[in-house]
Amino acid sequence: MKLLEKVTLGKQTLQNALAMAPMTRSRADIEGVISDITTLYYTQRASAGLLITEGINISEQALGSPYTPGIYTNDQIEAWKKVTKSVHENGGVIYAQLWHTGRVGHSVDRNGKLPVAPSAVAIKGQQHFTAEGMKDYEVPHELTTEEIMQIVKDYGTAAKNAIEAGFDGVELHAAFGYLPNQFLSESANLRTDEYGGSVENRNRFVLEVMKELVDAAGSDKVGIKLSPTIYYNNIENSDPEAQFKPLIESLNELPLAYVHLMNAMFPLDNHPHYPTDIMGTFGSVSKHLVIANAGYDKASGEAELEKGIAKMISYGSLFLANPDLAKRFELDAEFNQADQATMYGGGAHGYTDYPFLND
Repeated sequence: MKLLEKVTLGKQTLQNALAMAPMTRSRADIEGVISDITTLYYTQRASAGLLITEGINISEQALGSPYTPGIYTNDQIEAWKKVTKSVHENGGVIYAQLWHTGRVGHSVDRNGKLPVAPSAVAIKGQQHFTAEGMKDYEVPHELTTEEIMQIVKDYGTAAKNAIEAGFDGVELHAAFGYLPNQFLSESANLRTDEYGGSVENRNRFVLEVMKELVDAAGSDKVGIKLSPTIYYNNIENSDPEAQFKPLIESLNELPLAYVHLMNAMFPLDNHPHYPTDIMGTFGSVSKHLVIANAGYDKASGEAELEKGIAKMISYGSLFLANPDLAKRFELDAEFNQADQATMYGGGAHGYTDYPFLND
């Protein structure tokens, strides 16, 4: 079974082709510092070939939701050191997903400061989870050129902090409508300067950040997550292929560890021009290792690997509920079911108490 075969990622050999996808769990404290149960959570899942953490805020400005972790203070970095040490002691490999939420946030959780974005365009038709309950999105502050340059530097600092904390590498969260994805989108990015208005200009921010991350973390230690056909959070492109293929071709010029691609997670009935074969359309452009994400089970994951484009499959809720997922695949065992009620926030219940096969 290809899912259980070893894979070379950058300079490392992974024990199998399973990755744990990043999943927001909202169990940090209000200062963005994780606790020992987060160390246990990741350690329990160290049998994955690759662990990719939940999104980690790169700066105070990056914060979008309460109780999400950061990596910009000493206390935050020290807490992550416990995670990486324990995962490594248990044979695992772990990357930190670096997160800037952009306009997907609310001033309630940002000390009264508005979220930031490429353009002053609010998300419509959705609400945001805040410490005061669900709220409509606000019109974000449009970033100045100087502020954009500072965010690029913040990503580099966060990558250095992640390496200091013991992570094996970092992943840029450029998917699902967060800040880098906003720059890539014609609906969220209405700029007329060098960061908007053309495919090349909309790709510019992501490429600048990726170069900064490589400079900070090193060659073969940086990945990126993209969602070319996900329109959640009001992300639209008239031609995803025209936007993302040149981006991936430019990424080919950088010494990356992987490109992590999300399938469409929502119906495309209103987007008939969007490609449906994400790995075939976009993954085939990448010269880097491709990780396929979203909607896979054991059979469909194996089938995706057999096609030869993706070399790894990342699993979200299956890994959340089954810390020994690789063993369950190997034995064709039953799966625990994820409890949606304990997905975000809370303590150990629904976090570190999912049973192993031998429990």
